[in-house]
Amino acid sequence: MKTAKAEKDEMRAEYKREDFGKMVRGKHAAQYAKGTNLVLLDDKVAKAFPTAKAVNDALLGLLMLAKTASSGTRPVKSTRKRAA
Repeated sequence: MKTAKAEKDEMRAEYKREDFGKMVRGKHAAQYAKGTNLVLLDDKVAKAFPTAKAVNDALLGLLMLAKTASSGTRPVKSTRKRAA
């Protein structure tokens, strides 16, 4: 294992500093500090919902269903007469 003194902060000869454009330290620090809303989906879930829109639509539908169920509202009953 190399010691800290043996390690140098140099780039390889094939890389040039100007190839990387203007570098800014901590460019994304503020966004990172706010947090993120990224989540990892199970493989089965990712196959069922291949796009962000599909995931959002399904979750919004689930939220509406949960809200309806928790509000005590029941679905409208059918007015058809039952067979005896």
